[in-house]
Amino acid sequence: MKVVAQHSEMTQQFIPLRDAFLRWQCRVRQISMRDNFGRPDGAIKPRLTLNRDSEPVGNIITVLSKNPSHSKTPEMRHMVQSIFDPSQRRDKAIQFFSEIYYQKPRQFSDTLTAAFSPDSPVAEVICAAKACSLTFDSYGQRFDLDCIVSTLTKNNPLFQATWWHNKLFNPHLLPDTVILGFEPDWSRSSAEPNFTTNIIGELE
Repeated sequence: MKVVAQHSEMTQQFIPLRDAFLRWQCRVRQISMRDNFGRPDGAIKPRLTLNRDSEPVGNIITVLSKNPSHSKTPEMRHMVQSIFDPSQRRDKAIQFFSEIYYQKPRQFSDTLTAAFSPDSPVAEVICAAKACSLTFDSYGQRFDLDCIVSTLTKNNPLFQATWWHNKLFNPHLLPDTVILGFEPDWSRSSAEPNFTTNIIGELE
């Protein structure tokens, strides 16, 4: 199996739905950092179902990471290792993500990630299903994404980006945290209302 991050970067086609989703995600995540002190809302915590007809497993907190060629993981790692006070580290992280981090959507991978505690039964259920649906519903916009699920290895760039991102906000994050990747199948995904008429702002 190809590394998820490599797959996403090698297939950067101009898919309208994917591009609209990335623009929306960059915008709402910047809003979260600027206005909500980084607290995740419905635009960042999608409902996860194992198929469209089942009851949701729950909501998961997702991370949107840059493609490896635009990675900011070294900067995140440096903040974690150089700022020892958790509150100061969080403030620095919010400043970092509030400024220019999210301003170029095409620098981002469309594979979302989420972290789970070691031996998480929820992660085991999701992995066993190998696929799921993520529903993002916020700011008057909804995206339903059908995703392939994979467990990321520690040397995967998206694992590293997610782990150091989360460590900025959670000083108790464990080294053996499980990180799952959710790769959308854009041909089976949808937006409501149509993304061409209702994306809140566009960041070039």
